[in-house]
Amino acid sequence: MGKKVFLGMSGGVDSALSCALLVEQGFDVTAVYMRNWSKDLPGFKCPWAEDLADAERVAVKLGVDLEVWDCEKEYKETVADYLVDAYAHGYTPNPDVMCNQTVKFGTFAERAFKEGADLIATGHYARTAPALTEGGPARLLRSADEHKDQTYFLWRVPGTTFNRVLFPVGGYSSKTDVRAACAERHLGIETKPDSDGICFIGPVGIRTFLLDTLEKRAGDIVEWETGKVLGHHEGAFLFTVGQRKGLDLGGGPARYVVATDTKENVVYVTADKMCPGLWTKEHALEDCHWIAGAAPEAGECLVRTRHTGPLREAQLSVSPDGKSATVSFAEPVRTVAPGQSAVIYRGLECVGGGIIAPDPVMKPRI
Repeated sequence: MGKKVFLGMSGGVDSALSCALLVEQGFDVTAVYMRNWSKDLPGFKCPWAEDLADAERVAVKLGVDLEVWDCEKEYKETVADYLVDAYAHGYTPNPDVMCNQTVKFGTFAERAFKEGADLIATGHYARTAPALTEGGPARLLRSADEHKDQTYFLWRVPGTTFNRVLFPVGGYSSKTDVRAACAERHLGIETKPDSDGICFIGPVGIRTFLLDTLEKRAGDIVEWETGKVLGHHEGAFLFTVGQRKGLDLGGGPARYVVATDTKENVVYVTADKMCPGLWTKEHALEDCHWIAGAAPEAGECLVRTRHTGPLREAQLSVSPDGKSATVSFAEPVRTVAPGQSAVIYRGLECVGGGIIAPDPVMKPRI
């Protein structure tokens, strides 16, 4: 009762309900709208002003102060620029992962604590549990709603930060229940649609954003099995492993991207769904982060390689310094684009993860 909480208020349904729940529980709440991106893109007007207006209405309804913090510099440097650089080098990144590490649980958390917050809170679908040892880092657990669970995006945040974090909607079993709870409290936000895709790109899509940011560079689309040139592209950085749409190869069978070589500017494709390049029995991980600080023991684990993707059983092995790891599967699984996150779980607990490392570019089989 009376503890001071700074809540990240996005103008969406989840943070609105989070604010209401915290007020009802007796916390002294200050809502904060983080202005992370306000730049319009060709064909897309950034909705930050509308989101702020929604956040303001909820704050007035609940009788809490709302502050606006300018986080655009940090967001551009650690999220937007990271995304562009990753694509330019043949990676397919997760910008939400970086945003959580550097902005929401970085810049926001640090400033909130400096300004006297006892705790911070967000509308993420996640839960925490106390440390296993006194004074140790808190544990991160999947939310009650497995479909909405967002621990996949939180694996780079240290457990020492989670010691002072609240996730008020993490115990809700469905988004339907969250919307109903907003309606019961007359917050006026319950019908707002979920944000989809990369927040600062919006409906224009990643291709349009990259072509507005990086220079076009014509190259070949090559059949992986034969080395035959099937078509041309405007930059290998525009494609990702497993991609089917957007190849623009005319008629014939559907083809899938097997690999991209951004150095040579070549995109390799196949029409064979069982092509060896589309399947693997292990993922090599780099730039690993572990929520407890120390790497977990080797052994059985669950792995998720995309948000809402299945949890797959695997064997985990970790390098002595904890900075790299390998997850191995009993049966082949579809390959995942380098740069994506592989997040490691033991039961309900998210223990950390790593960035999927690129395989050596597979040249055509000729």
